Amino acid sequence: MYRFIAHLLLTLVMLLSPLAASAAEQFRVPILLYHRFGATVADGMTITTPVFEAQMKYLHDNGYRVIPLRKLVDYYRGKGPAPGPKSVVIVEDDAHKSVYSDMLPIIKKYRYPVTVFTYPSAISNAKYAMTWEQLRDLSKTGLFEVQSHTYWHPNFKKEHRKLSRAALDDFVMTQLKKSRGRLETELGTKVDMLAWPFGIYDDYLIRKAAEAGYAATFTIERRHATAADSVSRLPRYLLVNADSGKAFVQLLEGNAVKRNIAY
Repeated sequence: MYRFIAHLLLTLVMLLSPLAASAAEQFRVPILLYHRFGATVADGMTITTPVFEAQMKYLHDNGYRVIPLRKLVDYYRGKGPAPGPKSVVIVEDDAHKSVYSDMLPIIKKYRYPVTVFTYPSAISNAKYAMTWEQLRDLSKTGLFEVQSHTYWHPNFKKEHRKLSRAALDDFVMTQLKKSRGRLETELGTKVDMLAWPFGIYDDYLIRKAAEAGYAATFTIERRHATAADSVSRLPRYLLVNADSGKAFVQLLEGNAVKRNIAY
């Protein structure tokens, strides 16, 4: 009798295991992309700090699990499991100074992991950007990972049009390698992820990123990342202040309001 029951249980496990694996492969993860925060909407990519806090509270109160971007990338690279149900990723582009003043306190409150993509030419130089010391402070929290957004945020479409192929090769590789090198030197961390400026990419740029040592690159597309996506073309939602309340809920559910966003 015991042998029969054991055999039956083993058979059930073998039958259900492929189903469980298949279900895990059907994940849909929204990567939420932020830029700037503030008391008022200063431009199209500013999200007011109260709206951002309300979004983070909604994730917390409704069973969402904010996972590190690295964990999602590890899945695509065959180095980790598929993300679980209601997983969400939070990222920020440009390392705007409001990340330090406005985003950081809220992230500390909820203990959510965040990946910041930045271009080193602006750090400690541009008035709108953070300093190297502030980026180091972010890293020390254990909640923030800093990755590349090229060296000075060029528009690669324009460079394609005006440069010869040889000159373009040099320009692209400089943007990709110099950014990695500076970030790794200043912060002492591994840099192998890249967010394309303006969301601009093509097969040529994808190849160059791989040559420069990037394991994952990110676009701007208003949809969830799925198991069918490539690690070299992962989509991110560019959030605006109107993505609040009901619109934020719709976005998380995969029914985001279509928007014409001027980057």
